[in-house]
Amino acid sequence: MSKEKIFRYDKSDDSPGFLLWQVTNLWQREIRKVLEPLDLTHAQFVLLAVTHWLELHEEETTQIKIADRAKTDPMTTSTVLRTLESKKLVKRISHETDTRAKLVKSTQEGQKILKQAVKVVEDFDENFFSILGGKRKDMVSGLQILSRK
Repeated sequence: MSKEKIFRYDKSDDSPGFLLWQVTNLWQREIRKVLEPLDLTHAQFVLLAVTHWLELHEEETTQIKIADRAKTDPMTTSTVLRTLESKKLVKRISHETDTRAKLVKSTQEGQKILKQAVKVVEDFDENFFSILGGKRKDMVSGLQILSRK
């Protein structure tokens, strides 16, 4: 076996991408557990939350705006929104002027489930990230910078 240096880092714990991948997996595993009793996947929760957030802050909530805000693939967004529609948590309506666009509205049931889901997710996040103490604000700032990239 060749001893040629392949990796930039001597220790895997020094690789920001690898650490992000590890922490993301740990975090997502636990998020799945807290959302399971509500019969929501993490993607369903995020897109339902983004839908309602946009409803509160914009005039039109289209699938494209939801995908853009969530930074999800438009086709995946459409598939997840179809599932949420089948669960009667959102309604998808044809756009009045753009035949290619769909408007998405959260239903009363969707808002009820979302309220419960936000509570358990935010409680989980508070607990999960509490280990960072005073460094949490820096982590959030760093993630905000990366998400705008």
